Amino acid sequence: MPVWGVVNQKGGVGKTTTAVNFAAVMAKEGRKVLLIDADPQGNATTSFGLLRQRSRASLFEVLTAVAEAENGVPSLTDAACVVAPGLSVVPASMDLAGLEAALGTAVGRETFLREAVDRVRDEFDWIVVDSPPSLGLLTVNVLAACDAIVVPMQCEYFALEGVAQLLRTVEIVKRRINPNLRVAKVVLTMYDTRNRLTQQVEDEVLGFFQGTVSGVRIPRNVRLSEAPGHGRPAVELFPSSKGSEAYRELVKEVLEECAVH
Repeated sequence: MPVWGVVNQKGGVGKTTTAVNFAAVMAKEGRKVLLIDADPQGNATTSFGLLRQRSRASLFEVLTAVAEAENGVPSLTDAACVVAPGLSVVPASMDLAGLEAALGTAVGRETFLREAVDRVRDEFDWIVVDSPPSLGLLTVNVLAACDAIVVPMQCEYFALEGVAQLLRTVEIVKRRINPNLRVAKVVLTMYDTRNRLTQQVEDEVLGFFQGTVSGVRIPRNVRLSEAPGHGRPAVELFPSSKGSEAYRELVKEVLEECAVH
């Protein structure tokens, strides 16, 4: 059962849009999917019309329960909200921004998310984790918990800025915590064939990442930007839009490759 994180320490690259629509398409393909919102901003949470402040458990309560060695509750499935057939979301809350302070010097705090995920792996076909735009404790937890990561990269200047740091962090986590971690896909987002800069950035990314770049390009598409305001993924709200079509092709590409391997 794959656990994939969507990771990039830069903001505004289409990370949450990718996580939300990737998970939604996977569910439409008949998989039982869990989407974990590990970003304190809670954009994946609000993309499904869920409130970040609510009475039931969020990811923060799950991780602090792991830290306190509590058994049983709350687990990720306790915190998850069913948002569509086959798709559940573990919401973020504003408390998540204070997780590092809340955990203090707790032993093994880099792997608390992995412990939580391991408890529910058998309940889902695919787990997707949306990470924060930073390389702090939460992102390290995501890298420790995942089998692979997807790196969205926007087709703009500075697309490769900070990528070396991300890859160094991946290598450190791989060496010390999670030896099976790999970069599964680099996905070019905000792609505009009319823009010469897009082609320049594409050439740079293809040269830098070699064979890990997805063959699917996610276009610059207003429908992808509008959908979160309606509390539904673009692939559900605007299924015929170019952005939605691209995410369906991305999932198709991933499933075909997984079938081969």
